[in-house]
Amino acid sequence: MSKLEEQFAQDRALRDAAKSVLMADIEHARTTFSAKGVAGRVGTRIGDGAIDVYEQAKDKAGRNGGVIAALVGFLILWLGREPLMEALGRVVDKVEAELDDDLSAPDAGNVEQSDQPLAEPSEPDNTTSDADVSPSSEPPGDNDEQ
Repeated sequence: MSKLEEQFAQDRALRDAAKSVLMADIEHARTTFSAKGVAGRVGTRIGDGAIDVYEQAKDKAGRNGGVIAALVGFLILWLGREPLMEALGRVVDKVEAELDDDLSAPDAGNVEQSDQPLAEPSEPDNTTSDADVSPSSEPPGDNDEQ
């Protein structure tokens, strides 16, 4: 064989080996992608990640139950803030209206008459206090007002 024929045989063998490797890769890709679609693969990865996050959250929630309860309560109050504020506004408006009605009534200063008899006035107290004693000739205090 000549040198050119040997080189030709080696090149052909190399080409056939490369072709067989390429065909094996294509067959492997076909079996891999046909068994499970790309969406299925992505879904599996996302699902696995979500499961890991859920397990970590569950573990931390078990250790911090009070904080989780406070956060849930705050979230409920935050989501219901508009109806709560509306209800509180109605109560405040009602109270203000009642106060305005009471203050603007023509007989607001008068005491309402009742059917019950008035109580008897109590007897005056005969004891005297220091304020009832007539002032003496001495000025009050220790003369420090001068």
